[in-house]
Parts: sequence; C-alpha cells; structure tokens
Amino acid sequence: MTWTDQHRRTEIVHTVLDRAAIDPRDPELFTALPGLDRLFGGVDGLLNALAYRWSNHLRAKLEQAEIEGHTAVEAYLELAAEQPALRALLDAHATTGQTTRAGALVR
Repeated sequence: MTWTDQHRRTEIVHTVLDRAAIDPRDPELFTALPGLDRLFGGVDGLLNALAYRWSNHLRAKLEQAEIEGHTAVEAYLELAAEQPALRALLDAHATTGQTTRAGALVR
C-alpha cells in the first residue's frame, strides 16, 4: 500500500465517522467514497477496519483501567464517550463477528 492509499483510507474513515456523528444509520453513510472498494474491499471491509480500530483502543483502555484500578465497564464507557460516532456506527451496523466481540467484552 502506498502512502497515497494510506492517506485516502484515512480520509474515508474520517468521512464516514463525520457522517456517523450526524446519523449512524443514514443509508447514504457509505456512498460517494471514491476508492472504497479498492482500498477496503467494500463496506464490509471498512466496517471490519473500524471494528479493529475500536478493539485496539478498547484493549489499551482496558490495560490502563487495570493499572489504575478501574473496571472494564468504566474503560468501555470512557472510550464510548471519547468516540461516540465510532461506537454508534458499530452498534448500528453490528454484523461482523469482530464488532460483536468487541462490544461484548464488557456488556
């Protein structure tokens, strides 16, 4: 993957998260995203990348919570408050096993 591709992937992620902040169930959420199919393999690939992003951040929050003596639920809620658009988007489109597992860690 080239730097140009990486930057374009990042732009797509930010565009989708900006849209999700307005309405995570918007049927137009994934439209007009040049390169989506090539860079992510389609909407499912993008959702998997977003679920992976959530999982990485949650893992870091859980490790920090353990060090600080906080619960997993507190870590989850802190991350959900920090990244509400990402959490809402994953909840609205929870069709991948990764998304379900990441959300189920503390539910």
